[in-house]
Formats: sequence, structure tokens, C-alpha cells
Amino acid sequence: MDKAGAKLKECLQGNLLTSLTLGGALLGVVLGVCLRLAGGEEGWTDREIMYIAFPGQIFLQILRAIILPLMVSSIVSSIGSLDLKMSWRIAVRAMAYYMLTTVTAVVLGIVLSAVIRPGAGSSSETTGGFSRKTTTTDAMLDLVRNMFPPNIVRACMARFQTVLIEPTSEELEAAADAGRNLTVLDWKIDGQYTDSTDTIGMVVFAIALGIAVSKMGEGGRPLLDLFDTLGDATMVMTGWAIWLSPVGVPSLISSRILQMESVTAMAGQLGWYLMTVYLGLFLHGGVAIPLFFTIATRQLPFKFLYNMAEAAATAFGTLSSSATLPVSMKCVEEKNKVDLRVSKFVMPIGATINMDGSALYGAVAVLFIAQMRNIPLSFGQYFIVCLTVSLTSIGMSGIPQSSLIVLVMVLDTVGLPPSDASFIIAVDWMM
Repeated sequence: MDKAGAKLKECLQGNLLTSLTLGGALLGVVLGVCLRLAGGEEGWTDREIMYIAFPGQIFLQILRAIILPLMVSSIVSSIGSLDLKMSWRIAVRAMAYYMLTTVTAVVLGIVLSAVIRPGAGSSSETTGGFSRKTTTTDAMLDLVRNMFPPNIVRACMARFQTVLIEPTSEELEAAADAGRNLTVLDWKIDGQYTDSTDTIGMVVFAIALGIAVSKMGEGGRPLLDLFDTLGDATMVMTGWAIWLSPVGVPSLISSRILQMESVTAMAGQLGWYLMTVYLGLFLHGGVAIPLFFTIATRQLPFKFLYNMAEAAATAFGTLSSSATLPVSMKCVEEKNKVDLRVSKFVMPIGATINMDGSALYGAVAVLFIAQMRNIPLSFGQYFIVCLTVSLTSIGMSGIPQSSLIVLVMVLDTVGLPPSDASFIIAVDWMM
């Protein structure tokens, strides 16, 4: 009994955050339903709901505050530590592979979301995000513009977007008299900076800075040490922030339940959302990655995967790719006989920037929320979501629930309300 009790205690301590988050989610659902019933036919006023949501809003603001230093420090540290001169071929192949798998995961998530449409059926009005009047070409050009911000400081606080000015009634009448039919392509073009972080621009800058630091060698070591220390400090702060989720989650969920027109419809949508994410993760991890392995090595992947079973079990238990890294390297080097020069170079970088699961999760979540808000997306906008999720997932840490930070960041970047992340938080622990 003593051994069993000790194992149970160790298990509970190791999964305390997940247990508390789950308990907070259940508490939020129960509290939201009880308050909804207590409100009767009149319901709750917007101000009363705001009071209930206040702790959760503070929780989201803390997450958003951590995003920028966490992302920049992680990217600069990861790329800056690469020995591009000594291991150029390995570095190029590793980075190409990481980008390939990440983009594959995002595209798979987008395709499944577009086919299954987990967020469809909502009666919410179209608001925010992609609903602004613009063309696909303008959106694509804005994406490129924002990749190269003219002012890095302003990029931390604002991003550029093209604004099309609708013609006045006099201009329409003049065009009609001249026999012309004005389309959106004929509207006047203007631009403005919106109150939002230019995430893509900061990612591109961090990648360029990391490459520059790597090329400097020992001369860039002090700057690399600075970003390493900043990353470590931000990781500690991220841990603090995530431990606030048992308080913020019940507040967000209960307030959202009070705002819903139909709780059962929302539960059904979340069920479809979970199924879409699970299907995507299964196809990516069980089909796409083994297929890449077979193509690259001309061998079947089953023996390699079997030898990685210990790492997979550790990852499932710790919910952290970073915590699993020592076990993964042991399995790769001792059981799969991978060259130590390759494993010690490639795997620490991959554990930092190769976040396929977070990327797929973020893509499905963004489209799920867009579908809930009845916001139609064009091909160009799908491309923007793909590129945004792929780039932002690079800077995420391999710790439990870091996908929440990816989700808040991407929603903010693509113009959807970050507060809509509360729809996903209730089931985040399951993914």
C-alpha cells in the first residue's frame, strides 16, 4: 500500500497543473450553468457578465504580455546557437525538415477544418477579424509588408493593414453617368496601423538576428547569452502565468456560458472541434511523419517508432517535449544508433522550434472560431492563417499548455478577438 500510495502521490504531483486546470474547467461549466439558471428569463446584464469575466481577462492579458519576449528570445537562442559554419548541411536540412513538417501540420489542420467545419451552425453575427473590406491581393501584400516592419519598436505595438475607402454616393453617380460600374478594385487605397503586435515581423526579425548572432561566432556570444537568460526568465514567468489558469479558466468559461444562446449547441461544436484536432494529430503523427521517414531513409518506420516508445510514453506523461528531450536523445542514440554529432545538434533545436502539434492545434482553433463567428475566408486568407500559425509556432516553448499562448497570439495576429480563446480553454487540457 505504501508503494501504491507513493506512486499515486507522485502521479498527482506530476500532473497537478493538468488536474487543477481540469477542475477549473469543470467548475466553470457548473458555475456558468447554475448562474444561467439563476438568471431566469431576464438573464444577466453585460456589466454583471463583465464582473464575472474579469479574473479571466487578467489571465489572458498576462499571457499576451509574455508572448513577445518568449517568442523572440526562443527564436534568437535556437537559431543563434546553430554552428552554421561547421554544420551548414545538417542545419539547412534540419531547418528545411522542421519547416516542412510544421507547414504540413498547419495545412492538414486547415483542410480538415474546411471539410469538417467544426464551428459551423453558430448563430453569432459576423464581427471583427477578416470581415473588414479588403481584397485577397491587399491581404497578401499586407502580409509581406508586415514581415519587414520599418520600425521594430512600433512593430511591438501595431501592424499595418490596407484600408479600402468606399466611394461616396456622388462618386457612384458620376461613375454611373460615365457608364462605369465601380468594383472594390476601384476603391481608393489607404493604410493604417492597428493596435496589435506585428507578430510576423517580429518573427522575421528574430530569425535574422539569430542568423547574424550565429555567424558572429564568439563575438556574438554575449548577445546570445543575453537572449538565453531572457528566455529562461520568460519561461519562469510563463510557468507562473500558466499556474493562474485554474483561476482564470472558470471565470472565462462561466462568463462565456452566460453569453451563449445555446449551451448544448456549443458543446456539440466543441465535440466536433476535438474530433478534428485528434484526427489531424493522428494523420500527421501516424501517416505523414512515418511517410517522410520512409521517403528519406528507404526503410519502414515501425522499428524506429518501436525504439522511441519510451520517449513517447514520457511525453504523454509530462505533456512537455522539452522535459522529454533527454529520453528522446537516449532512444535515438542508443536504440536507433543515430550519429551523436547529428542527434546532439538537431534534437535540442527541434525540441524548441518544431512544434507541429501546436501548429495544427492553432490552425484548427483559428478556423473554428472564424466559423463560429460566421466569417467566410478566401484562399488568400487561408494562406495568411497558414503562414501566421507556422511562423508563430516556432517561438513556442515545449511546456504544458503553451499552445494557449500560440492560440492567443495567432488570434491577435489575424484580427480575431483573443478573448475567444476562452471557447477552447475548456478542452485545452485534453489536447
